[in-house]
Amino acid sequence: MIDILTSKKYDKSFKKKDKFVQQKALERIRLFREDPFNALLDNHKLHGEYEGCNSINITGDFRAIFEYITKNKVVFYDIGTHPELYR
Repeated sequence: MIDILTSKKYDKSFKKKDKFVQQKALERIRLFREDPFNALLDNHKLHGEYEGCNSINITGDFRAIFEYITKNKVVFYDIGTHPELYR
């Protein structure tokens, strides 16, 4: 099982999302904790500004950006829509 940490930026962005997105994010992070490469998550590496980070799908529009600290520990840095995250 993977340990999950969140940054202050993630926490702030999470609180600004509507309840539906918050609930989906919690569900997807629970799924990620059990199976980080589940097909629903579309876990993939990022490039450019987010080199070294990965992203998972929360909903069709929302993504969460994270980084592996160790094999079994990650930090989620931000959550938002594609345009919000990749400006």
